[in-house]
Amino acid sequence: MFSCRENINEDSDPVNVFEVLWNTLDQKYCFFDEKDVDWDDVYERYSVRIDKNTQSDDLFKILGEMICELHDGHVNLYSSNDVIRYWKWFEDYPSNFSEDLRDAYLGTDYQISSGLRYKMLEDSIGYIAYSSFSSGISDSGLDFILSYFSNSPGIIIDVRNNSGGDLANVEKIACRFTEDKFVSGYISHKNGPGHSDFSELYPIKIEPSSRVRSDRKVVILTNRSCYSATNAFVSTMRQLPNVTILGDKTGGGGGFPINSELPNGWILRFSSCPMYDETKSLTEDGIDPDYSVNLYQSDVEKNIDTIIEAARSLLKTGSFNSRHWISSEGI
Repeated sequence: MFSCRENINEDSDPVNVFEVLWNTLDQKYCFFDEKDVDWDDVYERYSVRIDKNTQSDDLFKILGEMICELHDGHVNLYSSNDVIRYWKWFEDYPSNFSEDLRDAYLGTDYQISSGLRYKMLEDSIGYIAYSSFSSGISDSGLDFILSYFSNSPGIIIDVRNNSGGDLANVEKIACRFTEDKFVSGYISHKNGPGHSDFSELYPIKIEPSSRVRSDRKVVILTNRSCYSATNAFVSTMRQLPNVTILGDKTGGGGGFPINSELPNGWILRFSSCPMYDETKSLTEDGIDPDYSVNLYQSDVEKNIDTIIEAARSLLKTGSFNSRHWISSEGI
């Protein structure tokens, strides 16, 4: 028993925890080339800051600094009392979103189906707000929503500030807006310890649903806080001929994350499988909208959401009328 306890203490030594974390990422992280990070240089700079006497709180902070050099929102470190996260992928961009404004458009008479809130706006435009791809979506709920909007001039799907969740929900929605099977993108897997050791690209295919589908025009509202599964959703939906992406560039997050437990019980999360769009281009850096539209402060002061109004104008008239919707600055 004494020997077992010694081994556990040795495994949890700060130097060993550092080595395991660094080596795990060295062999399994998938974006070293894209991030232009010299991981060996990172080792040299951070290893000298850690020894067997490094306190747990200090170790957590040092390792957090190190993993943030990857500039990847999918790379996190979890302890029992804190989480290291990299947020710069959206912090330096305008938010282009107001939760209060969205709620004002929804009012109090909106309907709810699982994670979807929806209503018919005054001009008969359908509006759907989806805040998290972690929220389930029912097939029967989608049947009702799409039937409810079947005579609408078009549908707005607002995924601003949706930071991702379950990729299965991407397919569940996308298959309702296509008549044909299509390849939405590709995924690859690490198949060796080298930074460039990857499998061939495997296609991700979307089959049209056998349930209720919609042929309405669709505008998807985006901002920089659209991440991970939401990024994949935008990349998938933009391929459909009746879909327009409007708002700001998405935040990216095109690497499928996995977890690994460190010797001291902390959990390391990181991007392991790169995802590509239909042209086999990486989606890690985000998806550009078809129309860049920002949220005006002057509109917010009037309880107007510039981006929602631009989508309504586009769906009703095919243009933005006389208003200067395209903005170089947002809030």
